[in-house]
Amino acid sequence: MTSAGASVHPSSRDAAGSLAGGVATWANLASVYLIWGSTYLAIRVMVRTIPPLYGAGSRFMVAGVLMLAFLGRQRALRVSRRELLACALVGTLLAAGGNGLVTVAEQDVPSGLAAVLIASVPLWIVIFRAAARDRVPTTTVLGVLGGFAGVAILLLPGNRPAGVPLLPSLLILGAGASWGFGSFISRSVPLPRDGLVTTGWQMLFGGFVLAVSGAIAGEHIGMPSGESAWAWAYLVVVGALVAYTSYTWLLRNAPISKVSTYAYVNPVVAVILGALILGESVGAVTVLGTAVIVASVAAIVRRGS
Repeated sequence: MTSAGASVHPSSRDAAGSLAGGVATWANLASVYLIWGSTYLAIRVMVRTIPPLYGAGSRFMVAGVLMLAFLGRQRALRVSRRELLACALVGTLLAAGGNGLVTVAEQDVPSGLAAVLIASVPLWIVIFRAAARDRVPTTTVLGVLGGFAGVAILLLPGNRPAGVPLLPSLLILGAGASWGFGSFISRSVPLPRDGLVTTGWQMLFGGFVLAVSGAIAGEHIGMPSGESAWAWAYLVVVGALVAYTSYTWLLRNAPISKVSTYAYVNPVVAVILGALILGESVGAVTVLGTAVIVASVAAIVRRGS
């Protein structure tokens, strides 16, 4: 214990700061691991009695409004027209094309399988990089081939869980491609410098596109069950606001190699939660396909980092 006039050694301050930073990093990682891994289960419960497009659309619109309101008018509106257009484009690809299609598909696809299929996002990003004539290492290409081999193991006739149709499963792969493309082009479009402002506007625009799509599709909004209502609220507050804030903090304060680990942790969390809470079947083929995809994504993420 130091006296009032004593000074603290710089190394002690550095050690304390390093420890605090490490604790904060792992706390935010745990948030992203568990929350984003659990959102697939929450979506599965929500769509039982809430139309998927309206449910996902209202989820992101409310989350976007709450985030922008929290940031304050001056900070939230400090964006140019070009930046708003960029937010609309990326938000449509991420929130609407990515999460929205997953929500539609989870009417028929178990939450664990949905999470494993959406883990194909890093595979799609490599494909877009190659299409843009970016130099892709041979080991990364092999990882992509291995990852899609795992997808084939899960989707081939006779391998899918009983009663799971092929089309909604392919829709989730399309959602992964949309999320991957949105992530890929976000490097080259004029998004706002403020990450939270960007996230708020992206969620708002993506949610609006989903809500309009729900109206065009003729979705009917009835009285949701208590379970579905709670799942919707969880997706708004915890799934969107808390997890996105944690993810934004990690991007600014942690190595990308560590942040990117969520891509292969989330599917494992989702499979476990789906089996324990919803009683989703996890057969040998599911375990094999999941292992192949997760291992391939892990290799790609580590190589890319």
